[in-house]
Amino acid sequence: MQGPRGLAVIAGAGLSLLALAAEAALDFDPARHEAVGALVEELAEKGIERDWLEAAMRDADFQQGVLDAMAGAAERHLRWDEYREIFLQPERISRGVAFIEAHRDAFDRAEAEYGVPPEMIAAIIGVETSYGRFTGRHRVLDSLSTLAFHHPVRGDFFRGELAAFLEITREQGVDPGSLDGSYAGAMGYPQFIPTSYRAYAVDFDGDGIRDLWTNPVDAIGSVGNYFAEHGWRPGAPIYHDAEGPGDLPGRVEFNQTRPPYADIATLAGVGIVPRGELAVDREVVPLALDFEDGAYRYRVGHRNFYVITRYNHSHLYAMAVTELAEAIRDARALEATPLTPPGDDSEGAS
Repeated sequence: MQGPRGLAVIAGAGLSLLALAAEAALDFDPARHEAVGALVEELAEKGIERDWLEAAMRDADFQQGVLDAMAGAAERHLRWDEYREIFLQPERISRGVAFIEAHRDAFDRAEAEYGVPPEMIAAIIGVETSYGRFTGRHRVLDSLSTLAFHHPVRGDFFRGELAAFLEITREQGVDPGSLDGSYAGAMGYPQFIPTSYRAYAVDFDGDGIRDLWTNPVDAIGSVGNYFAEHGWRPGAPIYHDAEGPGDLPGRVEFNQTRPPYADIATLAGVGIVPRGELAVDREVVPLALDFEDGAYRYRVGHRNFYVITRYNHSHLYAMAVTELAEAIRDARALEATPLTPPGDDSEGAS
């Protein structure tokens, strides 16, 4: 029979075993986890050194905060005026102007090659990371490992992102544990997820490396390439303002992030009329932007608006990027306009 001390020792041993079991469940040692080992095996068969892969995964740490952040991603709905206020700040606009001026050659080349205006590329980078100033505080390796093996719904998706991340870092000779990004594993100036990095990142400065983490020139070209690959139409409009009723028409689906789907004639039938001449059979994305007073501002998005939503599947995001791009464009035009000296009325003299 065990005395009280013996029972305490047994109980303590049991708690220690539970703690060890819990710790083992949350690490990513391929030798102890079948799913992690399978990923290592898959990448080893592609030619990545097994020792390197195993060391990388042993270095990964489980992060509960990443799962918490993912669970809270679908937070309360922000009205358009609330969302807009986050990004349409004078400092972000002025930084966008300065960012373009600092890398004018790269922006000009990106526009010539991909057809995307400088202010649009700058606005994407400005919204994502404030022009590279805030690229994330989570180790990408930790975030993607946690999501790949512990997310209850999207584990398979993030397993693919983790595999792509390991491939990229090995190819480029980068320590996977050295890179920070978002809680969802987005990286660098433009916050590309690893599969987008593989598909759309370009070596825009010709140094032989596609570096979106520290190289703004590669980031500029890569955003331009991303837009071009998703069907950006140079010179085409992004949206038109529209007039509409005080109450949302129930027969129209608003703010959908899919290709233009409602024609102008149908919208006119419920009182939504774009400002400008558009063919009655022209298909658009009906947008209703809400404000604190309950009022709506109507717009219609075109194909280029849809392309912006491929970067982030949110109509608020696409409109914020668009308005920031417009503000940067207008600020650049204002700076480029020579001022008339005080008292100079020669233009009106006869």
